[in-house]
Amino acid sequence: MPRLVRAAVAIVGLLALTGAARADDPPAAVVGGRPISVREVEEKGRMPLFQIRVQEYDTRLRILNGLIAEQLLKAEADARQSTTEELLKAEVLDKAAPVTPAEVDAAYETVKARVADKPAADVKAQILREVTQQRQNERRQAFSRELRTKAGVKVLLDPPRLPVEAGDGYARGPADAPVTIVEFSDFQCPYCVRAFPAVKKILETYPDKVRFVYRDLPLPMHPFAIKASEAAACADAQGKFWEMHDRLFAANGKLDVPDLKLYAGELGLQAEPFAACVDSGKGEARWQSGKAAAESYGINGTPAFFINGRYISGARPFETFAEIIDDEIARYVSSEKGVKSVPRSK
Repeated sequence: MPRLVRAAVAIVGLLALTGAARADDPPAAVVGGRPISVREVEEKGRMPLFQIRVQEYDTRLRILNGLIAEQLLKAEADARQSTTEELLKAEVLDKAAPVTPAEVDAAYETVKARVADKPAADVKAQILREVTQQRQNERRQAFSRELRTKAGVKVLLDPPRLPVEAGDGYARGPADAPVTIVEFSDFQCPYCVRAFPAVKKILETYPDKVRFVYRDLPLPMHPFAIKASEAAACADAQGKFWEMHDRLFAANGKLDVPDLKLYAGELGLQAEPFAACVDSGKGEARWQSGKAAAESYGINGTPAFFINGRYISGARPFETFAEIIDDEIARYVSSEKGVKSVPRSK
């Protein structure tokens, strides 16, 4: 048998033996006769590879937004028969709120102890420059939003998404809401505590548009996190998970078992059933489920948010969430009109 034919037969035999040579799952490498498939690489590196795609998308979006802003500014300047420089002066520099001496003095008082070795006049001048620049940036962003709304800008660049299951997480909001947010969180995590006000504002701002799902991910370095998660599950057994959720984050880390029982009393829970539930560890299955789910996605830090699969890590201001939520709602509305479909987390 010719050498090339023998080689072809051997390859076919190997592929048939391993069953890994499917067209939709090609091998990435072959080690000792066993292929490692592209799918295995994707599954093993699901989260880090996804984060790289998010970074790439953010870069593309930043460039796209810059091009949109340039085009909108030029069109508006042309419509007003002026230059972009004149337009920016009229709409940004002249409309940004001026910084008053009283504001500079107040800001100086907050940092005075840390800059005692520097002349007060120099520090105040720096404060004036920084606050002025900040307000001008805010006004420019507001003007940009006005122009985008006026022009009916639609961003069609598709963001990367990691479909995250709600599982047995605690859900709040309409099941058919256009936006589903899944959060993996830890009641003792300081960054989760810092993210809590943004979560509250989301729920207040989008009561009919957002379904919010909380999933436990108690981290090993937080000794009270597991019992706090179990206390939340025990409160859920009495129909008050969200009340306990809010109370635990408001506790700012004060989550020892006596504290948990005290909070239950404040919320009007039945004391004996709650105490028995917490002491027995009855709520373990719920946090174990969240932990296993997080590990399956490669999530090892909190808080981790997925807005229709779009990832936000850490404590971010409400505006960061609102920008994505508003974009997802707009995409949903467009999909209802047959313009674009929006994949949503289950």
